[in-house]
Amino acid sequence: MSASIDLPVVVFSAHRLIARGPLGAVLADIRAAAEAETAPLVIDLATGRVVDLDLRGTVDEATARLTPAPEPEKRGPGRPKLGVTAREVTLLPRHWDWLAGQPGGASVALRKLVEGALKEAEGPDRARRSKEATYRFMTAIAGDLPGYEEATRMLFAGDWTAFDAATEAWPEGVRETARGMAAGAWRNGAG
Repeated sequence: MSASIDLPVVVFSAHRLIARGPLGAVLADIRAAAEAETAPLVIDLATGRVVDLDLRGTVDEATARLTPAPEPEKRGPGRPKLGVTAREVTLLPRHWDWLAGQPGGASVALRKLVEGALKEAEGPDRARRSKEATYRFMTAIAGDLPGYEEATRMLFAGDWTAFDAATEAWPEGVRETARGMAAGAWRNGAG
């Protein structure tokens, strides 16, 4: 599976930060590190997963193997200016009766309910994704560093002060990347 050319990544050799940015922009740095040293570790900043790359050939050939940035989505039927798409919804008769009595009708009421649920879940979902991505990153690069186990416990406990203390002795690039990735877990009191 090929990675996207605009995938935000961070690149390490051992515990030394080599590059950070969109994959296409740092690919030359990754190739140079691979030729000069051991294979660099490329991490997807959004998920914390290690990115496998085919670095054979020239930088241009390696870049050509990356997936191009996605095109803007083409819209089908519906209200294209708003991005509304018609789909089927199956509800019980009492649900339809309640929706029919709502101001603006069923569509407006359903949109309001969905938006409310999205807002309510936003903080906890962001916190969970941040914790999972940070954990994957830490496991890939920091498992042998002092304070790793404590940092992992504090990450999932939601204790950012203790997490920062546990990562303090780590090399700067690893420490700052882990703290940056974990930042979404601490916002809005989501722990």
